[in-house]
Amino acid sequence: MDIAACPMCKHFPLELYVIEEREYPEREEKIKELLARYKPPLCEIYCYRLQQPIGKKIEEVGGDTPCGDCLKVEVVTGVLYCPNCGRWYPIIDEIPRMLPDRLRRKSEDLKFLKKYASRLPEKIVYSGKPWSLEK
Repeated sequence: MDIAACPMCKHFPLELYVIEEREYPEREEKIKELLARYKPPLCEIYCYRLQQPIGKKIEEVGGDTPCGDCLKVEVVTGVLYCPNCGRWYPIIDEIPRMLPDRLRRKSEDLKFLKKYASRLPEKIVYSGKPWSLEK
């Protein structure tokens, strides 16, 4: 998330809306090794673990970042949203689908929106680009 930008307008940062997360406790040992080698914060600009949808700037957080907790968790289902152009990109099975409009499938995107409409902000569900649901 610290480097994700909108593929259409190149805006950064994107907003993150988490619908489902999965924790991977088996990563514990590797995380300890990583944190011993590289001192937190591991992200350069934003810590999304502390504040969503945008995250909190690392300079505001200082060294008190939850890097270990963050590395144990993956977003399984969610949405990345560009506040500049209004485009949204689904996260499905831990993979952000950040495709340009011409490569997206309208039927799949609308099916995703219908399924998760109650868990997403109206700006995505009813006004998002390239497609949205009607009120």
